[in-house]
Amino acid sequence: MAVKNLTLTIDEDLLAKARVLAAMKRTSVNEMVRGFLAAQVESEGRQARRAEVWANAFATADAGAQRRKNRASGTAIFNREDFYEEVMRERGLL
Repeated sequence: MAVKNLTLTIDEDLLAKARVLAAMKRTSVNEMVRGFLAAQVESEGRQARRAEVWANAFATADAGAQRRKNRASGTAIFNREDFYEEVMRERGLL
């Protein structure tokens, strides 16, 4: 993994407080910034994965409702058991 340098502009008072905090934690301001950025990126990744899972679940529900609507001649019926089976089949668990 390549390491790159980064220049930040930061208020002197904030930097002084960050240095004290880093010393108390026996680390560096650099490591604290690196950890903060890594946590933010990971958090965004988790949110994106959750959003994708929900989007897939809703798409599956919508597709199932549309199929049931077509079968029932215009009457949309949501059946939790059918939805569960569709999701489990889609995931290869049934």
